[in-house]
Amino acid sequence: MVPCISVDVAIIGAGTAGLFALREVRRARRTFVLIDHGPLGTTCARVGCMPSKVALHEAHLWSSRQELKEIGVSGQEDLKIDIRQAWANLRKQRDYFSNGAAQKARQAASEHFIDGSARFVEPTVLEVESAAGRKMVIAKSVIIATGSSPAIPKWLDPVIDRVITTDNLFEMSDLPESIGVLGLGAIGMEMGLALSRLGIKVVGADVALSIAGMSDPVINERAISRFGKEIKLWLGNPASVELTANGVWLRSGNEQEKVDLLLSSMGRTPNLHNLNLANAGFPLDSRGVPIFDSATLQIGKFPVFIAGDANGTRQLMHEATDEGIIAGLNAVRMESLRFRRKVQLGIAFTDPDIATVGTRFDQLDQTKIVVGTAEGNANGRARVIGSEESLLRIYADAKHGRLLGAAMIAAGGEHLAHLLAWSIQRGELAEDLLQMPFYHPVLEEMLKTALQDIVRKLPGTRSIPVGLVLENP
Repeated sequence: MVPCISVDVAIIGAGTAGLFALREVRRARRTFVLIDHGPLGTTCARVGCMPSKVALHEAHLWSSRQELKEIGVSGQEDLKIDIRQAWANLRKQRDYFSNGAAQKARQAASEHFIDGSARFVEPTVLEVESAAGRKMVIAKSVIIATGSSPAIPKWLDPVIDRVITTDNLFEMSDLPESIGVLGLGAIGMEMGLALSRLGIKVVGADVALSIAGMSDPVINERAISRFGKEIKLWLGNPASVELTANGVWLRSGNEQEKVDLLLSSMGRTPNLHNLNLANAGFPLDSRGVPIFDSATLQIGKFPVFIAGDANGTRQLMHEATDEGIIAGLNAVRMESLRFRRKVQLGIAFTDPDIATVGTRFDQLDQTKIVVGTAEGNANGRARVIGSEESLLRIYADAKHGRLLGAAMIAAGGEHLAHLLAWSIQRGELAEDLLQMPFYHPVLEEMLKTALQDIVRKLPGTRSIPVGLVLENP
């Protein structure tokens, strides 16, 4: 006889989305099970945002030794780095974040945690296989928060023994002398630059003509110029690979290079293939992802919700947090609440950072916007820290100057991007933002410069200088 468990909510996946969903279910004092086959610890903590940022920080510390020449320091050319030790330190910090997330999952679920793999029998009936055997879970509602995995296309099969992803890059004790990075989105650029700054030869290839997903052609051109000095960037042509005795020939267009390993960074695929979704009656799109309402995260009319990387839309940690909360709230309600999503924000921590905020450039009607621009070479703080190549472009509607979106390659871009995301979400006007204080010398003055450029391009005249505010009579 197969054991059967009846609960209010079954949550599949103990990552970021699943844990935030669990928080809301517990607050509502509903019965639940949390199902995950491991390894525990969120994608962000184990193989994503946290270890990649440690790698970038280590690489920055090492590569910055070259700047010491400018202030009269000698002997830095004799310094050496133990890559094995650097990577071991990375894993130590990674484990701190990952183990904390895993412990949090077990503590939050306590005896209601099931270490196993779930599949749907019906929309609210799950079959769970674990080391302890098979059991059935009957729930009033279900949350799918199974995360995602790095995509490895079939054309890499002939060289698969030479292919790694971020799932195993951070587990390596010894790094190769050379590596080809396939896919130059945010993670491809971040890891390509980190490895290059640690002294590894890096070749990056992407069929797209842009890097880090940048749609603004001016920012993209500046970013390619800046980072092309550090790694080879092969853009606009499909790549091909050929196995050799001790490596891989990587080819793209008229370019070719022999590398030791390939890093596949061509996006992430939702972890849905083992859930038996089609047979359970869920409507699926062409990718095999359930068709769901983005405002409620509900799949059709079923009491089933899909959150985080599993739905394949906004695969970022802060989005998974919000989606987990939404799914958890709606899973314990009779009728789903509809939520307005936050302004989109994407940052590649490439130093200088590449960031996009709000509406992308290619989604705007160019006849109805003005673009405010600020150059790093005109910003005192950017010049002091050697980031004259920084460039910020802010998009605003041409009638009122309401901010719509922005793109940048900039030192401190992570901070500028947040200021702009908050302003766009609040519907701020460029002229109103100029009434805020700007200290000197700071990188935020690039924001001031770009806003001033927007105001200059707007129709009408002003009786007092922009940025000043009259006292109330």
